[in-house]
Amino acid sequence: MSGQTIVVGAAIVRDGLLLTQQRAYPEAAAGRWELPGGRVEPGESEAAAVVRECQEELGVDVAVHDRVGPDVPLPGGDLVLRIHAAALVDRGIEPVAHEHRALRWIGLADLDDLDWLEPDRVLLPDLHALLAGPGR
Repeated sequence: MSGQTIVVGAAIVRDGLLLTQQRAYPEAAAGRWELPGGRVEPGESEAAAVVRECQEELGVDVAVHDRVGPDVPLPGGDLVLRIHAAALVDRGIEPVAHEHRALRWIGLADLDDLDWLEPDRVLLPDLHALLAGPGR
């Protein structure tokens, strides 16, 4: 696995809803939807990267849980996307879109209606299973 850059994403679920964010840039991706996240820094664990990215992008702390779905190859080099389930540590703090155009909590019925970025679209079956899973 050497040479691969890992990009993590957070599937943050609260009350059966998934947090999504709408890209503001680059122009080719603007207006499309994705899960929060970003690149894992050298020496950083995937879980630590999920926590850091959620603090930077959303201003919230999350608890990181199991992986969701398979590795998804990303365009532009040796990049791979890995999604982790996550939950807000403080449910009273609402996420804020620091780097994105908008945030939206969506339910199972709305998953297929968003204009997802392609790598996130690949994970829709796994996101359906996450939202429809035990306790939902």
